[in-house]
Amino acid sequence: MSFFEIKDLIFKAGDKKILDGLSITTGHSEIHALLGTNGTGKSTLAYLIMGCEGYKPVSGEIIFDGKVVNDLKIHERAHLGITMAWQEPVRFEGISVKDYITLKNKDANPSHYLEMAGLHPAFYLQRMVDKSLSGGERKRIELASILALNPKLAVLDEPDSGIDMLSTQDIINVINAFKKNGSAVLLITHREEIALIADKASQLCGGKIVCSGSPGKVAEYYKSRQCLVCRDEVCAYV
Repeated sequence: MSFFEIKDLIFKAGDKKILDGLSITTGHSEIHALLGTNGTGKSTLAYLIMGCEGYKPVSGEIIFDGKVVNDLKIHERAHLGITMAWQEPVRFEGISVKDYITLKNKDANPSHYLEMAGLHPAFYLQRMVDKSLSGGERKRIELASILALNPKLAVLDEPDSGIDMLSTQDIINVINAFKKNGSAVLLITHREEIALIADKASQLCGGKIVCSGSPGKVAEYYKSRQCLVCRDEVCAYV
């Protein structure tokens, strides 16, 4: 049995089918990359996994550690160990980095998780969460706060979004830290070079998984057959 599984998931927004029979599996301490261009349903899937308001599948199952979680609320899924790093980090302006990291886990050692995110505690602990932080710094602090929760499953929605090339390796290091910490990771991205760090990968197009396998295989398929939200038959659901 897989640690995390999505089985035949269908989701509609009004009359429009966004996800169409989607199925993926992820094992313990495994990184599963989900590749797809903008508009293919990647973030919608993340919201469904978390149980966000207004996101309930028409049919199909979201199974976590042997339990169907379709009807659980966000806080109930979080209690089970499911958490998410949003594409746009939640902003708590005016508090210190130390307080930000320990906001949901008062027993966490913020220095430890900053170091896991490649940030020097002596420099960052007392800094304020504000506009003085660069995009790369903010992303890594956000990921450090997620690491501090010791999640069983971390859904990372475009963790590399808005990051410059110099910061990309830092983000990759943090993603790998989740695996080293024992978390399963669903890595949602539109960049094949980020997907290459995963243990396995899938491409999402038109609400379906059109290719699954090794990250290298899926990345090559993605590069050669990127469809723009299935406006043509390039992917052909092969």
